[in-house]
Amino acid sequence: MKQFNRRDFLKASLLTTASLSVAPVWAASTGVAGANEKIRFAVVGFGGRGKDHIGGMREVAGTQLAALCDADSKILEREVKNCENRGEKVQGYTDIRKLLENKEVDVITIATPNHWHSLAAIWAVQAGKDVYVEKPVSHNVWEGRKLVEASRKYNRIVQAGTQCRSSEGIQEAIQWVREGHIGKILRSRGLCYKRRASIGKVDGPQPVPPEIDYDLWCGPAPKEPLMRKRLHYD
Repeated sequence: MKQFNRRDFLKASLLTTASLSVAPVWAASTGVAGANEKIRFAVVGFGGRGKDHIGGMREVAGTQLAALCDADSKILEREVKNCENRGEKVQGYTDIRKLLENKEVDVITIATPNHWHSLAAIWAVQAGKDVYVEKPVSHNVWEGRKLVEASRKYNRIVQAGTQCRSSEGIQEAIQWVREGHIGKILRSRGLCYKRRASIGKVDGPQPVPPEIDYDLWCGPAPKEPLMRKRLHYD
């Protein structure tokens, strides 16, 4: 079986499916494989996008799903059970800090709510993990720069999701423009229209589902009352 270093792992795994195609943004690693000769990865947050992470990573030879982490115990238990049904033995965590203490995990992929992205990635590289983090990388510029600094300081790979940018068609179009076919570019404008249903109106704070550790879910964001009917993704 081919040996993967961590850079190869991230490049291959995140190009496996269109849903996870990315371009590397920062890269520096010692390229050390896991103790069992496989790259052991963990997925943080999989109520939605993280499900694609799990499926995409599984398709890469030389990798092994080692752990799952989600602040929603219902989602966590369901996916751990699904893994067990597939013959995969994984550890489940609700607290990312406990997950990062696991020395057997080489790579962390992050598909949490946006406000967690930077801090989770910074903690991961501090713990010696390489990282794939969904867009947006940061809530603000300062957070993003701190992640860049941490990646360089701890000599870890950090990749961010830029799905459309990584598509073959977009790459070909960019090359065509750079070749001068439409002259000097003075201005560009990007638009994205997606019809979304309303999140609705509520008369006051809504109860947080009992299976969710709301303190962990909020993380670095203000722990404010829930003012919508659905907590996840609205």
